[in-house]
Amino acid sequence: MNKPTDSTVLPDSYLTLHYRLSDNAGNEFVSTFDLSPATLQMGSGQLAEPLEKCLIGLASHQRHIFQLDSNAAFGEHNPQLIERIARSALPPEVELKENSLIEFGAPDGRPGFAGFLRELTDTTALFDFNHPLAGKPLRFEVEIIGIM
Repeated sequence: MNKPTDSTVLPDSYLTLHYRLSDNAGNEFVSTFDLSPATLQMGSGQLAEPLEKCLIGLASHQRHIFQLDSNAAFGEHNPQLIERIARSALPPEVELKENSLIEFGAPDGRPGFAGFLRELTDTTALFDFNHPLAGKPLRFEVEIIGIM
């Protein structure tokens, strides 16, 4: 019985890969090319869905570059997802620090959501609940090392 010599990425594939996310000006947000490669299970949420969609059908041992407009990447920045919250309404165990990502758990203890703390006053905190890359066109470079 012959095994296929080439496999392609499927929606449930387990991958080893290098990837880089940058903007069109070359500002890098994340890269594994100078580190150990990443391993991930497609469909598990380890990689954002718009980026996973780029990988479907790719063969191993190839390098690809995708140009994604902001809508195809992480969506447009939504001003309705910026919210001022009274400090008294925030969980007391949460350490509030400006220009940091604050994670909020769901009421049942499961992971919830995160917001970027933009501004902190004595009485309020201004959070941006948009994805940090929302509103930005992205360059997604990927090299598939192995597909299982």
